[in-house]
Amino acid sequence: MGWPYIGETLQMYSMDPSIFFATKQKVWRDIKTHILGCPCVMLASPEATKFVLQTHAHLFKPTYPKSKEKLIGPSAVFFHQGDYHSSLRKLIQSSLSPNPNTLQRLVPDIEALAISALESWAAAGTVINTYHEMKKFVFDVGFLAIFGRLEGTYKEKLKENYSIVDKGYNSFPTKIPGTAYHKALLARKKLGQILKQIICERKENKVLQKDLLGDLLNFQDEKGQSLTEDQISDNIIGVLFAAQDTTASVLTWILKYLHDNPDILEAVKAEQKAIYEANDKCKRPLTWAQIRDMPLTHRVTLESLRMASIISFAFREAVVDVEYKGYLIPKGWKVMPLFRNIHHNPEFFSGPQNFDPSRFEVTPKPNTFIPFGKGVHACPGNELAKLEMLILIHHLVTKFRWEVAGSQSGIQYGPFPVPRMDYQPDL
Repeated sequence: MGWPYIGETLQMYSMDPSIFFATKQKVWRDIKTHILGCPCVMLASPEATKFVLQTHAHLFKPTYPKSKEKLIGPSAVFFHQGDYHSSLRKLIQSSLSPNPNTLQRLVPDIEALAISALESWAAAGTVINTYHEMKKFVFDVGFLAIFGRLEGTYKEKLKENYSIVDKGYNSFPTKIPGTAYHKALLARKKLGQILKQIICERKENKVLQKDLLGDLLNFQDEKGQSLTEDQISDNIIGVLFAAQDTTASVLTWILKYLHDNPDILEAVKAEQKAIYEANDKCKRPLTWAQIRDMPLTHRVTLESLRMASIISFAFREAVVDVEYKGYLIPKGWKVMPLFRNIHHNPEFFSGPQNFDPSRFEVTPKPNTFIPFGKGVHACPGNELAKLEMLILIHHLVTKFRWEVAGSQSGIQYGPFPVPRMDYQPDL
């Protein structure tokens, strides 16, 4: 269990999580430890993951530090379970799912954002910080899905204050003036005020837009109750947070893996070049049918998700004493299914350290590939994330070349994994 109170927190955050988890797993298949002031059980098998996240999900609630709840908002869907969570998750998933009224209609605008981002990097004529640039692109896509077309002043104010909240999210939670966390709290208050202004304008103008904000405004539960302005604001900020860092990290790794595997890159180029030529060298936009017919590129995104394992684990709390395979998990203990360990287990993925998209020509065994979580709390925006990845890759490989600047190996965590030095390519 490590040292009193701090447990093994320092070890976990000072080394590659894969090494930390794998070292312990060699001794104990499942792991008991103490992290962030909490006793934890870490479960590293597909069966355990299914037990916690699906078949017995009602025995485990999602849990986050209170400091993080304050910055996102207590009404955000992923802090809850039960009827409120179920109905809100269905609404968000429906709003971000691939159908003619949602994702399909966003394709031209997402494509325009991807082209603009790539051209701005190349025009800069200098080394770029990939992860930071990807965050900007993903933010703009998320903004589009939530608000549609929004007046520029609002967008800049939201982006400015969201950036401050983002910087303070993983900082030490002290309310001392001048600290990153205190600045984030102030910026979060401003975000709420700006969002309420946008909501009021929508209501006054009776604007019916096909976007997430419109769906949240029109939502009514079984009792006919609408969402409050605070509930809508919390869920908007929650969606932005859930989407930005994770998707930006995956896109960063895709660039890295394609760069490091030239044979795979050439094969992806060939697949995308055929679409490029069919569209008269980008004079016509990508179609939904073309995006759905990129088998190799799709496998590259799946293998990137497996290799990088952006979400290393889920964080749950036992709401009652739970028995699992003869062992007691006491009420109040944290439970962490280790996605990263499963994704890198040679029992399920042969040669797990090798980047091999061909492994996804066959469907993985059940509960062994969990890049977006599992069960009732699985990511409702995973289709949007896949869509922006495929669109960006298409324009990247058909029009640009890139090289690594600085270190070409190693991983840093903050908390999501990115290549050492944030991987800075020169386009």
